[in-house]
Amino acid sequence: MTIRTYQPADTDQIVETWYRASLLATPFLTQAFLDRERRNIRGLWLDETQTWVYEQDGEIAGFMSMMANEVAALFVHPDCHRMGIGSGLLDCALSQFDDIFLDVFEDNTIGRGFYEHYGFQIEYRHMHEESGFSQLRLKFAPLTST
Repeated sequence: MTIRTYQPADTDQIVETWYRASLLATPFLTQAFLDRERRNIRGLWLDETQTWVYEQDGEIAGFMSMMANEVAALFVHPDCHRMGIGSGLLDCALSQFDDIFLDVFEDNTIGRGFYEHYGFQIEYRHMHEESGFSQLRLKFAPLTST
């Protein structure tokens, strides 16, 4: 396993990982929305973010895109869930940023459970205008022992 910086040759695997993970975690999103986001990943997001990929046996098992200290995307291929890939990617981000924020769909129970277990806490709720679904704004707030 290797965490490395995104290369343009990774694009197809990143898009496929994002799509398969999105179908699993956010089945409430419309196909039209997913198609638009798929185009945005290729045409906007990967050029505008700092992206790392988690490579396993020559295949991309997950990726994370950051805009400053904001997690713009964190997706793990469904075949690779519960293998430490998401945590490994977040650990990489935390080695570079003190505070990390992200938005997750409120109905995305897979993502919410992962982020809660990792140590994120809800800051507030808001409406995701493009989809019409509620999102939660989360901030990394590790538990401290007293």
